[in-house]
Amino acid sequence: MKKNTKAVDKRVVPYLSVGMMIGLLIGSLTDNLGLWLSLGLAIGASLGYTRVEKK
Repeated sequence: MKKNTKAVDKRVVPYLSVGMMIGLLIGSLTDNLGLWLSLGLAIGASLGYTRVEKK
């Protein structure tokens, strides 16, 4: 069974962008941009995919 990718994208993209912004903010404050940017993206993606409705 294949998921509708447009429905998944509409739910995940906002969480990815928020995770990236938070990662950039914390990374610039702690001078460790690479670590926090990747952590922010990973956390944003995981939150977005947990919000996708399961049928």
